[in-house]
Amino acid sequence: MSGKRMKALVYEGPKLMNIRELSIPDVRSDEVLIRVERVGICGSELSGYLGHNSLRKPPLVMGHEFSGIIASTGSDVRRFKSDDRVTVNPLLSCGQCRYCTTGSAQLCAERSLLGAHRSGAFAEYIAVPESNVYLLEDHVSFDNGALAEPFAVAVHVCRLLKLDPTDQLLIIGAGPIGLFILQAAQVYGLRNITIVDISPERLEIVKELGGTAITSLENVKAGSFDAAVDAVGMEVTRVQCMDYVRPGGSVVFSGLHQNESKLPVNVAIRNEIKMYGAFSNTPIDFETALQWITENRINLLPWTIHAPIEEGAACFDKLISGPGKVAKIMLTLR
Repeated sequence: MSGKRMKALVYEGPKLMNIRELSIPDVRSDEVLIRVERVGICGSELSGYLGHNSLRKPPLVMGHEFSGIIASTGSDVRRFKSDDRVTVNPLLSCGQCRYCTTGSAQLCAERSLLGAHRSGAFAEYIAVPESNVYLLEDHVSFDNGALAEPFAVAVHVCRLLKLDPTDQLLIIGAGPIGLFILQAAQVYGLRNITIVDISPERLEIVKELGGTAITSLENVKAGSFDAAVDAVGMEVTRVQCMDYVRPGGSVVFSGLHQNESKLPVNVAIRNEIKMYGAFSNTPIDFETALQWITENRINLLPWTIHAPIEEGAACFDKLISGPGKVAKIMLTLR
């Protein structure tokens, strides 16, 4: 498709996105060209849209939660063929360092992210290394295929926590990642899961998914939970996680809203609180997430809405101003 053009949603500055015509990317020998069918909007992209994310510099085609159909393959590609339905792990790594060879590619010094370090999926076509591509079974929708990456983040969080079915889990933040962590924890067998959020619409989703929904921890006793996840990323929410886990409990920090926070480290020392940072996902997390999606063990589709890519900027504004009872917006390319 060399020389042909495609439409793309291009981030051109804070709160500035426009549809542009770009060249369809050339495919290297180890890559496939994917015709994008669905692409979700991630919370990290919202901060990029506002100009608050140092990874996303204009001009840039964002988009890393996506699925589609293979349009063509490079000369060395063997696992896929044209017309295969696929999804993609958007975190690229060197494949050779110690992290990559021991299952922690998300820590690779050479890591890069589609839609941040190189052109992403808010476009009709995207070129992707074969090693990051996964086949979708026939019964798996493009919507669910595009949810594999954010669900893999939730799987990663739960694996770090080493959850036991009897654990009581606190999740602060009922955004897409918080809701996915709820569902991943349920697959692990947990039934006592509490989510805190200020959005009544998002808390309705929590209740419908079987979680306990609250707007404040004011009436909750400190030390009530075996594990806690901060899916917001503010100082207050990080401290709350530490306050509300029992001695010997575990906390995962996954939200990136603030770069720095003051934390009660002496409390962590005296109570032997285990604290983890959770970034992206490992290949095992991604494969686990896709397997559970294939087995219909998770579902956010009732709270997913669609919009054509031409309305992408308006969708970003909607998510920032208040999405209502919506967990994910999928942009469509057809």
